[in-house]
Amino acid sequence: MRTPRASSIPAPVDTDGLLRRIVSAVGRKIDDFAHHTPSRFAVIIFTSIILLWTTIYMLPISSADGTVTPFHEALFTAVSTICVTGLSVVDMATHWSGFGHFMVFLGMQVGAIGVLTLASIMGAIVTRRLGLRQKLVAASDSNALRTHAGPVSESQAVKLGDIGGILATVAISLVIIETCVALLIIPRLLIAGEPLWDAILDGFFWATSAFTNTGFMPTSTGIEPFATDAWMLTCLATAVFLGSLGFPVIFALTRWVKTRQRISVHVKLTLSTTVLLFVLGAIAIYFLEGDNPATIGAQEPVFRPMTAGFMSAMTRSGGFSTIDLANADPATMLAMQMLMFVGGGSASTAGGIKVTTLAILFLAAFAEAKGVNDIQAFGRRIPNDVLRLAVSVTLWGATIVAVSSISLMHFASVPFDEALFEAISAFATCGLSTGLTGDLPEQGAYILSITMWLGRVGTVTMAAALASSEHKQLFRLPEERIIVG
Repeated sequence: MRTPRASSIPAPVDTDGLLRRIVSAVGRKIDDFAHHTPSRFAVIIFTSIILLWTTIYMLPISSADGTVTPFHEALFTAVSTICVTGLSVVDMATHWSGFGHFMVFLGMQVGAIGVLTLASIMGAIVTRRLGLRQKLVAASDSNALRTHAGPVSESQAVKLGDIGGILATVAISLVIIETCVALLIIPRLLIAGEPLWDAILDGFFWATSAFTNTGFMPTSTGIEPFATDAWMLTCLATAVFLGSLGFPVIFALTRWVKTRQRISVHVKLTLSTTVLLFVLGAIAIYFLEGDNPATIGAQEPVFRPMTAGFMSAMTRSGGFSTIDLANADPATMLAMQMLMFVGGGSASTAGGIKVTTLAILFLAAFAEAKGVNDIQAFGRRIPNDVLRLAVSVTLWGATIVAVSSISLMHFASVPFDEALFEAISAFATCGLSTGLTGDLPEQGAYILSITMWLGRVGTVTMAAALASSEHKQLFRLPEERIIVG
C-alpha cells in the first residue's frame, strides 16, 4: 500500500528580515555614494527637495483659490523657498492657502540648514548614525576644501570633532533665535491691531523669514506699515545679522562664552568684515539717498540713518526693503549690488561669495603690495590653497551673474541695470528686487530659478559635483612664469 505524499507547504517568508536587509543594502549604497562623491550627493538631495516642494505647491490644496499653480510659478517659489532667497513671481501673502503658507514656513527652515549639512543629516537618517562619512559631508559646508582630494589640516574653522556640535547648534539656534525674535515681534503686531492668533502666526513667520535671510512677508501690506518703526526694524535686522554670520561662528561664540576657548581666525574675519561692510554700506546709502525724495529723502531726518542702516543689513541677504528700489539712485543700486554679491558668512543662511572670500582677496592684495610671501591675519598664516579657493569662488560667481544677466536681457527683454540687479539678488539669495521679478515672462522665471539654485548650492560644491572622479597626479609639470597685470 502506497504511503500518501505529504503536501508541500511553502516555508513562511520572513518579510521583516527581508525588508531590513533591503533597507540595509540601500543604506550602504547611499553611504558609499555620499563618501565617494559628497558634492554630487548633496546636489541630488537638495534638488530632490526642491522638486518635492514644487509638486506640493502645484497641488490645489496649496493655493488660496483651490486651483493648480502653473509649473514655472511653483518651481520658482520652491527654489526661492528652499534656497532662502525671497524673490517671488506670485503674491506670497494672497496666492497661497494656509497649507501653502505652512509649506513656505517649513521650506525656509529646511533651506536654512544648508546644502551639505542637510545632505549629511539625510545620510545619517538612512544609515542610522552620524559616522565619519556624514561628518566629512557636513564639514564641507563649512570648509569647501574638503570637497577636494588630499589632506586638510584640522587647524581650521570647524574640526571634524566639532561637527556633532555644529549640527546641534543649527537646530538649537533655529529654535531659540526664531522664538526670541517672534516673542519680541508679537507684541508689536498686537499693538498694530492684529488678532492674537494672527499675531502669533505672523510673528513666527517674520522671525523665520528674517533669521533664514529669506525675506518673505506674511501680509499683503508687507513691511510698509513698519517702515519707520525702530522696534520692528531692529528685531528684523538683528535676526538677519545673526543668520548671516554662519552656524560655525555661532557655535564658536557659544563655546567661547562657556569655556573661553580661543576664537579662530575664521570667526574674527567673519565678524570684522561683516561689521565693516555694514557700516560702509549704511554710510553709502545714507549719503547717496539722503536727498532723494522718492526714497530716504522723504523721511524725517531722524529716521534716515535707521533706514540706511536697515537697508545695509538687508544686503547681507535679508531681502526686506523699506524703500522703493525702483526709484533709488543708480549709484545706490550699484553699491547695493556690490554688497549683495559679497553676501554673508560661510555656512550661513546668507548667499553671495561670502565675506571671508572678500577678506582673503584683500589680504592677498595687501601682502603682495607689502612684498610679503604669506597671507597673514590676526597673527596667523593663511594657506595658499585658501586663496585659490577664494579666487575660484569669485570667478564662478561673476560668471554665473554675467550669464544670468545676459540671458535675462535676451529672453525677457529687460534693461541691463535691472537685469544685473535681479541676477545678483538671485545668485546671492538676497531677495531684494526692483519689481522686475514679478513681471518676468516664463523664460525669465526659469533663468532666475537656475541662478538661485546655483547660488545656494555653492560654486565650489557645484564645480566639484560636475568634475570627474578624483585622482591623484603623481607628477608635476615644469614651472614657467607668465606676465600678469
